[in-house]
Formats: sequence, structure tokens, C-alpha cells
Amino acid sequence: FWRAGMKLLLHTCCGPCSIYPVTVMRDQQFDVMGFFYRHNIHPFQECLKRESTLRDYADQINMKMIYQKDYQLDSFLQSMAFRETDRCRICYHARLTATALVAKKGRFDYFSTTLLYSKFQNHQLLRETGEAVGKKHGVRFYYDDFRNGWSEGIEKSKSLNMYRQQYCGCIYSERDRFYQPEK
Repeated sequence: FWRAGMKLLLHTCCGPCSIYPVTVMRDQQFDVMGFFYRHNIHPFQECLKRESTLRDYADQINMKMIYQKDYQLDSFLQSMAFRETDRCRICYHARLTATALVAKKGRFDYFSTTLLYSKFQNHQLLRETGEAVGKKHGVRFYYDDFRNGWSEGIEKSKSLNMYRQQYCGCIYSERDRFYQPEK
């Protein structure tokens, strides 16, 4: 199916995680545009830091972006209530569905996510979710295991003095990073 110049909408969680996937996709001749989904990033000041860093990086590499304008914290938390142990599946589905819908509306050939760059994400679940969402909405999900570029992306982000967050985004991942109860 793939050919040079095909349009791909990339869910971009942040600037640092965009570095390696965008480089690879451009090397493969994809016409890449980014999509920043923000409902899962807490607190709001953290969301703004990530968005600002991403805006700066996208400008540096001349990547067009689509940014969500709202911030649906209440909806996000309601979707997680009493399902906290399954939160990543719910969050992946929400982010990938939003990306697929924008991709369909914009007549993109593919959609994908920078989450595939992180060694902390569940790749099997991401792939299954992306493929199911893509099938449902009629846009192909592009899977690539970008984890082999983990170190390269980190070094590049440091050399660019990018803001580098220390947790995935939601308040649960922030808790898991900073709060370590005694066992």
C-alpha cells in the first residue's frame, strides 16, 4: 500500500518523543503532520509546557501541526473512574480514535503515534488498538517499533535543551512516578 508522498497524521504526545519517529517517517518519504491531543496531560501547566516545547520543535523542523483547543479534564477523569487499572487501554483508545477521526476528515492515508517510541508503553496493546480503530474509521494505522531510536531521541532532545517530562501525562502516571508507598 505504501508509496512516497503518502500523508500520515502523527499523534504527538510531546516534542522529545517526536524526534526519532518524525525523522524515520520523513526518511521513508511520508508527508507527516502532527496532532497534539491534550486531555490526558495533567496538570494543565504540564500540558502547556509540553505543548510549548512541541510548538518550538515543530517550527524548527517545519512540521505542520494540529493542536486541540479545549481541555476536557472532567471527561478524561470520568472515563477512568473505577477503571484505573485499565487506564492505559482507555487512554490509548481515546488518543488513537481522536487521531484517526482527524486523519479521516483530512483525508490522510495513515495515522500513527509517537507513543511507539517509548520503551515504557505497551506496544502490543498500542498496535492492537491502532489497528482496530483504523479499521473502524477507515484509515490505516502505521505501526513501527521506534524504540530502537530511544537513546538517539533522548540525546537529540538534550542537545536542543527541550523540556523533558518525567511521566506519561495523566495524574495516575505522575503518582506512579513520584509516590512510592512502603511495602
